[in-house]
Amino acid sequence: MSTTFYTCADALPVFLQERYIFMRETAYNAYRRSSYVLSHSLVALPSLVILSAAFSTTTFWAVGLDGGLSGFLFYFLIIFASFWAGSSFVTFLSGVVPHVMLGYTIVVAILAYFLLFSGFFITRDRIPAYWIWFHYLSLVKYPYEGVLQNEFQDPTKCFVRGVQIFDNTPLGTVPGAMKLKLLESMSKTLGVRITTSTCLTTGADILEQQGVMDLSKWNCLWITVAWGFLFRILFYFALLLGSKNKRR
Repeated sequence: MSTTFYTCADALPVFLQERYIFMRETAYNAYRRSSYVLSHSLVALPSLVILSAAFSTTTFWAVGLDGGLSGFLFYFLIIFASFWAGSSFVTFLSGVVPHVMLGYTIVVAILAYFLLFSGFFITRDRIPAYWIWFHYLSLVKYPYEGVLQNEFQDPTKCFVRGVQIFDNTPLGTVPGAMKLKLLESMSKTLGVRITTSTCLTTGADILEQQGVMDLSKWNCLWITVAWGFLFRILFYFALLLGSKNKRR
């Protein structure tokens, strides 16, 4: 998800290089600002579709993500929505900042905070109350949670069984026979029989551990798309307020 948003930073110089032409043409009333914003958005869509298709095709099966064809289609849609939202965000900043290098500095800094508070490094329940607002403003949060739910939504799949509970712990190097004895001791203590085939962690458990149960994956998709439209509208207002020049 972070790769998709950082890739969108290349859209920053586009308007900055066209700013002089835009100012000249709008001063002569050659076209309206709304027409420029609409055409700018439509022209960007085909390249975003191609980029999303290439990115999702080369990563979904290579990484081994779950969901089959329907899972891939949702993955493609959320990748496309991410590129759309990221491109809109960078386009909006290009209408606010006056210089390319300043724009890159701001984009990288804000995207770094988006990634930090997206829920990947710090889960939602561990984010301090005075920073939780930024968690919900993070553009990375919604596609990240959508992809997580797309991966772990199958209730029939099990991710940890029996002695696998000791993996990635100090007991991971204990011999297998000792792990079985530990399972037997745990079964007696808890009053629940735990064998090598007992499922201990499902996809729902992983989603709950990551704190991504507040929204469905489709809501995450629609919110990501809505962010893109919001930044395009803000881009229009940035042009409206930032270029009041008229022909004399």
